Amino acid sequence: MALLLVPCFLFLVPSFTSCNIYRFKDVSIPDTIKTVKVNFIENKARYINPQLSPRLTDKLRQKIVGQTRLSQTNNDNADWEISGFITDYSLSTSAISNQREATNRLTVSVHITLNNHKAEKTEEYDVNRNFEFGAQKSLQQAEAELGDEMIRTLTDEIFNKLFSNW
Repeated sequence: MALLLVPCFLFLVPSFTSCNIYRFKDVSIPDTIKTVKVNFIENKARYINPQLSPRLTDKLRQKIVGQTRLSQTNNDNADWEISGFITDYSLSTSAISNQREATNRLTVSVHITLNNHKAEKTEEYDVNRNFEFGAQKSLQQAEAELGDEMIRTLTDEIFNKLFSNW
């Protein structure tokens, strides 16, 4: 009986694995680009979260090295040079309930510049993200709670703008 099931299973396996019809191109990098330099993302916002710039810079470097074929370099002769700065880090009320603040919103905006030294071309991108939190929390409590999510979300958004043409 088991010998009869094996051929049936082998016949069905290709139909389960043929779902590769829809593919998304994960990363779009010209073949001539081999190295990247990611400069420190400065914080030029009015309010400065001292952990945001170094964590965002490190996470972006890790993601680029881990998910592309590019080699990280600190030399000035990199094929691509990525730089940027945080333009906004602000707090606002996003919901009111019973004439009181119910939810606050932390808005973070980052301006990114991609300098393609090979093509002698510069592209600029803006990334804006909102992070909601309960109004009963202080900004410091919200930053501690949302810190990892902020870094992950902003890094993913920047990466997608740079490499996936999204």
